Parts: sequence; C-alpha cells; structure tokens
Amino acid sequence: MINRTIIRLKIVQLMYAYYQNGGKNIETAEKELLFSLSKAYDLYNYMLLLIVSVSRYAVEQIEQEEQRNKVARIDEVVNHRFAENRFAIQLESNKQLNEYVENKKKSWNQEISYIKSLYEDIVKSEYYKEYMELPEVTYDDDREFWRKIYKNIIMKDERIDDILEDQSLYWNDDRQIIDTFVIKTIKRFDPANGSDQELVAEYKDEEDREFATRLFRRTIMNDEYYRSLIGRCIKNWEFNRLAYMDVVIMQIAVAEILSFPQIPVSVSINEYVEIAKWYSTPKSASYVNGIIDSVAKMLYRENKLTKA
Repeated sequence: MINRTIIRLKIVQLMYAYYQNGGKNIETAEKELLFSLSKAYDLYNYMLLLIVSVSRYAVEQIEQEEQRNKVARIDEVVNHRFAENRFAIQLESNKQLNEYVENKKKSWNQEISYIKSLYEDIVKSEYYKEYMELPEVTYDDDREFWRKIYKNIIMKDERIDDILEDQSLYWNDDRQIIDTFVIKTIKRFDPANGSDQELVAEYKDEEDREFATRLFRRTIMNDEYYRSLIGRCIKNWEFNRLAYMDVVIMQIAVAEILSFPQIPVSVSINEYVEIAKWYSTPKSASYVNGIIDSVAKMLYRENKLTKA
C-alpha cells in the first residue's frame, strides 16, 4: 500500500522540514520518514474501520426501532438490509483489521456524534434509496453500495479532516491517496475469502522500503552536487530566487534519476511534476518539468546517465 508515490510525497515533506530545521541529524530525519510512512498505513486501517463503525451504529438503530415498535405495539417490519450488509459484516470479521485494532487500540468510539451524522447522511442519500429499493440484493450489490457510499459521501466529507488532524499531524496530507486504496480494497473483497480476505500490505515488498531510505539518504548526502546540476540548467534566473519547495522537489528528482537505473527518466519526471502541482506554486509544475528534463539531457550528453 505504501507505494512509491506515497514515498516520494513523504520524502518531499520531510526533506523540506529537514532543511528548514537546519539539516542537523540525518538519522533522526530518516526515523521520522519511516514513522510517517507507518502512519499512512494506520490511516488506511482507520478508514476501513469507519465502515465497520457506521455499520454497527446501523444495527443499534434498527434494534432501537424494533424495541420502540414493540413497546408501542406497532406491527411493522423493520428493514434490516443496511445492518445486514454482507460486505460490511465480512469486513468487521476481517482478521487483519481486527489485529490492527488490537495492536493499535484504535476505534471511532470517541466520535459517536460524527458516526451519527454520517449515518444520517447515508440514509438520506440517493445511493441508500436505490439500494434499499432493490427487490433482492446479492453480495455484489452489498459491496457496490459501500463503494458508492465511500466514494461519493465519505471521501467528500470535510468533517473528517478535523478528526484526522486530532489523531495525527500526517493524516490529512495522506488522506487523498489512502482513500484510493480503501476503494481498491472494497472492490477486491470476495465472500469466498471470509475473514481471511487479504487487505493491502503495508509495503508491496522490501524493495519499496529500501527505495524510501536510499532515496532519502542519497538526496541529503549528495545535495550540493544535485543542486549544482540544477544550477547549470537554469536560464535567466538566479538559483537563490527559486521557490525553495521547487529546489527540494528537483533535488529529490535528480537523486532518483541518478540512483535508480531501473526507473525510467520519464517516470521520475512525471512523478515530481505532479508533486510540484500539489505542493508548490501554480507555475512550478512546468518549470520543474523543464529543469529536470534539462538536467537529464545534460547528464546524457556527459555520459553520466545511460538508462532510458
């Protein structure tokens, strides 16, 4: 789950902070990087747990409604479809998610007012109405209902931002990417797997973890060299007048281009142009694109770069 896009974003964030704080301790900065990456995985589990918490709340509401009907002697059948959603039940029983809850002691129990309001928003939605009006529902219908709810309601809900900020300083920056992994996870669920359904792994493999630490260290240890390359490719602009975030982004991009022969230059350039769009000034993306491309071409001419 912690893919190279997340790793690059984290390195940009941490590298900027590292230089702003005087760049004094590379070991501490590296630990901070790995910690922030682990927090991104925590957020993934925490957002899956939100689905479970809303489903549990739905069960409580139905039980209360049935009790009220019983007391008032109202002979009315209460629809259990939402509460008995098979995807949500399978997710609640998931062994990996429950292991996370046990180890991290995380829950949405302290956010009951938010759970209540989110539940009410869901019940009022067109997706709920369509789902509840289906003559019959399959497991696929149950899973698709939650995919729509997550994509169209939860992902757009800005109230979550304050909750996440209280939990971790990292989480709001991570949320957009993590949401895409939650959606992918929902789509992957198969009833045949039961509670053993695999969630997305923290790292795809050890190579990605090594990519994070190697890129981070190379960027710092060779910063003067990388900045000199950037400086040689700047035309009609003084190096010290560049936006500082642009310099950091380009420095990391050059470090990646020179340090990882298996990654095509075009892939590296595209990744850091997207990061520039996200973190820097409106004009940064095209500027960063042009400078990194110029650095790569210069390295080719000087036979310091041979990969595609």
